[in-house]
Amino acid sequence: MRNLLVINPNTSASVSALLQHHVQAAAGSAVAVSTRTARFGAPYIACEASFTVAGHATLDTWAAALAEEDAPAPDAVLIGCFGDPGLLALRESSPVPVTGLAEASFIAATRRSDGGRFAIVTGGERWAPMLQRLALSLGHGPALAGIHTVQPTGAQLAADPVAARLLLAEACRQVARQTGARAVVLGGAGLAGMAAAIQSQVDVPVIDSVVAGATWALRGDAPAAERSLPGFDVAWEHVSAELTALGTTRR
Repeated sequence: MRNLLVINPNTSASVSALLQHHVQAAAGSAVAVSTRTARFGAPYIACEASFTVAGHATLDTWAAALAEEDAPAPDAVLIGCFGDPGLLALRESSPVPVTGLAEASFIAATRRSDGGRFAIVTGGERWAPMLQRLALSLGHGPALAGIHTVQPTGAQLAADPVAARLLLAEACRQVARQTGARAVVLGGAGLAGMAAAIQSQVDVPVIDSVVAGATWALRGDAPAAERSLPGFDVAWEHVSAELTALGTTRR
C-alpha cells in the first residue's frame, strides 16, 4: 500500500476533513491518505501575505509529520491548496515526489484538452495574478487561456454549495466561451466535488483540482526527488524543533 501525505497549508480543520474525504475517495483503497493541518497561519489563504506564510507552514507541517512516532513514511506528498504554497521548497527538500493541487490540475487539464489551452475558475479576486505567476513558473503559462475569479472565497462557496454550483457553472461556461479554452480547472480545496456536480452544465471538461491531485499521486507525474533523505542545506534559527532537526541534512 502506498502512503500519501496531504498537507493543508491553512489552519482550517474543516478544509482538512474535506481534503481527506475527497482525496481518499479518488485515490482508492490501494493508497492510505493522511491529511495534516498547518499549525499556524491563516484559516483561509486569499492574499500574498497569507500565501507567503503558508509556504513556511507547509514545510513545518511536513517536518512535523515526518517526526511523528510510528507514522508511515510517505511515498508522495500533495499540497492541498490551489496555489501550491511552498511547492518548490518542499520538492527541493523531500526524498519523495511532491506536487500541489494547482500543478496537478494544470497537468490534468492539458491532457483532457488534448494539448489545447485551459482556463481556471476559482474563488477570491486576489488569486488571479498569483495563479498566473505560478503557471508561468511551472511552465504552463502558454497553455493558460485565462483566469476567472468569482467574488466569494473558496470557504464561502463551500458554505453554500447550492448557490456555489450555480455561480461556478456560469463562470465555467463564460470563461470557456470567452477564451476558447478546451478545459476548465475548478480550483480550490473547498470546491472539491463540485466539478462533477456541474459538468453536465458545461460543454468542456471541468477539472476538479482535488481529484487531479489524488490522480497524480497514483500516476507519479511529479519530477523525481533529488534527495535520498529529507532535509535542508541550511541551519535554521528560531523555527520549530522539527524543522531545526532537518537542518543541514545533505543529499
